[in-house]
Amino acid sequence: MDRRELAAFLRTRRERITPADVGLPAGVRRRTPGLRREEAAKLAFISTEYYTRLEQGRAPRPSREVLAGLARGLRLSDAERDHLHHLAGAPPGPPPGPSREVRQSILDLLHRLPRAAAIVTSATYEVIAWNDLAAALMEDFSALPRRDRNLVRRVFLGPHPSGGRLYGLSDAEAFTRTSARHLRATAARYPGDPELTRLVDDLLAGSAEFVRLWASHDVYEHVPQCKTFHHPLVGPLTVNCDILDIADRDQRVVIYTAVPGSPSEEALRLLSVLGTQRMTVSG
Repeated sequence: MDRRELAAFLRTRRERITPADVGLPAGVRRRTPGLRREEAAKLAFISTEYYTRLEQGRAPRPSREVLAGLARGLRLSDAERDHLHHLAGAPPGPPPGPSREVRQSILDLLHRLPRAAAIVTSATYEVIAWNDLAAALMEDFSALPRRDRNLVRRVFLGPHPSGGRLYGLSDAEAFTRTSARHLRATAARYPGDPELTRLVDDLLAGSAEFVRLWASHDVYEHVPQCKTFHHPLVGPLTVNCDILDIADRDQRVVIYTAVPGSPSEEALRLLSVLGTQRMTVSG
């Protein structure tokens, strides 16, 4: 345990957080930058006395529970969490669960692709970011509760808005195989995540197909590079599917683009105009 470095690290992390960042009033007599020690201690669920001793380099080695509370309370990134554990002489274990925080640069990238439909998925296939064209092509994710934004849950347990297939995908069966195998690998990376455990339990209880695929213990499946969506408004669209891994957050950017000059490109262009509005065709 490097008490001096740990103390300095905690102090600098505390001082960078403003009260507004954690929903606390700023007050009129705040002499220290960032949070007060008692505020940081409260967020970490430890006593102010113990936190103060940590910042002064006088405390005994913190437990893993205390380190988890400090990481959570001080809003540490994954890299900072690992650094905290190393300073405390307790090498970090696996991350508690898949990250759902999308970097601002990735969010900006999605919106700089007006002619491509793009989403970001977590390691559990939850759609955690998307652009307008993706919402028009697939569905308006902002209108869904978080639980229903999980593509694995939707493909195995429904409901399917496009004629019984997930977004009318022509390779829906291939997606079921791919997602089940990737999910098994994800479960091995995050064995202690209760949310992931509940997801797997729900799938095992509700889908015989998932049970069969899960029992195979396969963890890899080739992802097709071309997909066809059968959209209820513009008909079939054949698009290229490119996946960019965000390794440090265990996330993926999925980008759908059409061949220039193709009917599918025209269909995507039309969807960008229609957006997510619902349209009906009179008989």
